[in-house]
Amino acid sequence: MEALLLARLQFAATTVYHFFFVPLSIGLAFIIAIMETIYVVKGKEEYKDMAKFWGKLFLINFAVGVVTGIIQEFQFGMNWSDYSRFVGDVFGAPLAVEALLAFFMESTFIGVWIFGWNRLSKKVHLAAIWLTSIGTALSAFWILAANSFMQHPVGYTINNGRAEMNDFLAVITNGQVLVEYPHVLFASLATSAFLITGVSAWKLLKKQDVDFFKKSFKLGVIFGLIGSIMVAVVGHWQAQYLVETQPMKMAASEGLWETSEDPAPWTLFAVIDPAKQENSAEIKIPGVLSFMAYGKFSGSVPGIKDIQAQYEETYGPGNYIPPVRTTFWSFRLMILAGVLMIILSAYGTYLAAKNKLGQAKPWFLRAMFLSIFLPHIANLTGWIMTEIGRQPWTVQGLMTTADAVSPSVSGPEVLFSLLAFLAIYTALMIVMIYLFVRVIKKGPKEAAQDDSLNDPFDRREHHAVS
Repeated sequence: MEALLLARLQFAATTVYHFFFVPLSIGLAFIIAIMETIYVVKGKEEYKDMAKFWGKLFLINFAVGVVTGIIQEFQFGMNWSDYSRFVGDVFGAPLAVEALLAFFMESTFIGVWIFGWNRLSKKVHLAAIWLTSIGTALSAFWILAANSFMQHPVGYTINNGRAEMNDFLAVITNGQVLVEYPHVLFASLATSAFLITGVSAWKLLKKQDVDFFKKSFKLGVIFGLIGSIMVAVVGHWQAQYLVETQPMKMAASEGLWETSEDPAPWTLFAVIDPAKQENSAEIKIPGVLSFMAYGKFSGSVPGIKDIQAQYEETYGPGNYIPPVRTTFWSFRLMILAGVLMIILSAYGTYLAAKNKLGQAKPWFLRAMFLSIFLPHIANLTGWIMTEIGRQPWTVQGLMTTADAVSPSVSGPEVLFSLLAFLAIYTALMIVMIYLFVRVIKKGPKEAAQDDSLNDPFDRREHHAVS
């Protein structure tokens, strides 16, 4: 039990660290590609400077993200060997495609983009960043295809006690990935847009490079609004799919012990008592849960107790109820962060459309700077709800988490690696923040003039001659 708990903590900790970087890589690559496209099509040099400036942050983030991501796959062999034996034939295929195709694609074209300034034609250089963006998006797809199998297993058969893939197309067209993938893409867009908008707001507050950061703010806040709204729309689709495939997770995310009335109210606040399997206090909004679950203001939603009884009939005796408090409150924190993102980006878009950024109040610019953290809060709480709400299953309906852990790994061994990973990841995070701050302080002019990423060979030749 000690090894199981520590292995879960280790995977959770390393995933949380890694997922700070993933959305930024996906979103920044896309936005930078848009910036460079405007430069190539319209010939506006300021957009080239924008691509270079924000591109430096993208490259720092990508480098650290790669390092933190390597550990993720190693853990399947170290701490979760029984899981790997049971489902490796299915789970490993999308991850292999991600590594061999998508990751090498984005890595290759990042190199072309870095060293191709002033060496390639504008259009070829532009193609490099677009192919990088496509590569990051494809990486996300294959990883989410693997994760979606854990949420809703399809395209497999059980042979000799192991899950074996018998339909690759079913795995990559899993209904779970079809709702999960766009959700992650739009969340990544919002995460990167709020970074751009937040840094720009801080620079506008300090009255540094005002024209440059006004344009960056305008572009960022528009993408922030689009991303935030679309995350909510696709999240609604996910909730409807959840009712069909993981009703226990849906019930836990609502603290719904008993099957609801029709129409089902949405619980805004609850004091949850898992021991007594009841809520001692609740604030409810009539009909909203029915709309979330079915897209209409009618329909009853199954409760935890009824689903537990159904699962006992299907899977045998056991406790199939996830940590309800964690699932419930992580879902609400995600919603709160999302609502704040929509409000702030909507007001920022209004100011940008009316050319009133120069008149923006200091409190709003400070709020936009702090809003850099809102997408990360939404991303992490959303994943906590997704993964914790699936417990006690590692693969829904096929394998529990207790059965997935490596039998030969001891608690002290996992504890040592957990502490080592946390120390390394914390150091990497500090380095990344330091480099971010350094690039931001230098500003766009130095980024445009600095050829360290653009013409490194020329710089060495220049220094040699000097």
